[in-house]
Amino acid sequence: MSHPLQVVITSLPYLLGGAVVTVGIVVGAMALGFFIGLPLAFVQVYGNIVLRKIAAFYVWFFRGIPVLVLLFLFYFGLFTLIDWNITAFWAAVLVLGMRGGAYQSQIFRGSILSIPSGQLKAARALGMTDLQAIFYIILPQTLRIALPGWSNEYSIVLKDSAIAFVLGTSEIMSRTHFVASRTYEQLAMYLTAGAIYFVLTWVGVHLLKRLENRLKIPGYTS
Repeated sequence: MSHPLQVVITSLPYLLGGAVVTVGIVVGAMALGFFIGLPLAFVQVYGNIVLRKIAAFYVWFFRGIPVLVLLFLFYFGLFTLIDWNITAFWAAVLVLGMRGGAYQSQIFRGSILSIPSGQLKAARALGMTDLQAIFYIILPQTLRIALPGWSNEYSIVLKDSAIAFVLGTSEIMSRTHFVASRTYEQLAMYLTAGAIYFVLTWVGVHLLKRLENRLKIPGYTS
């Protein structure tokens, strides 16, 4: 039997290759969640009753079902039903992104509601349309106020991405399980995987924190 440290050193490049795949899933899911969540937030605040109910159902659906069930439901269910030949990687990105959009919409919605309503009224008084006021006044403030809460989504999506290995995605957990099952060094390999996730979390949160400090609005944050 190989020494645990020797197995870890030998397999580390292989695991780091999986880390690249994991980062790709996280970045793709975060981006998709942003482009879904932001419009959903504005619909929930400014939309008519029909649009608000549709947005509320979307949020309720994706927040109410475990991510593992969602992955199986879409990859083995819906995508197969419509005969959509999609890779496990992109299926993970889509499902995690759609789920993240539901959570991000609540972050953005809270940010919108924290902006004094008088700003929208003042914009109307100056002759701006509601769309112009939202785009030029409300949206920039919303993005900056929401950044601390939105940053938390990074670590959540990163941890959720580990479940994507059940689809056969070649990310960290999938590669760790492959090596561990063949070398029987489960403890060493899963400790190594945990260390990689820890580093990815720390680096991502640190970079987002720097962005948050640079863009924060005086008076809204301490």
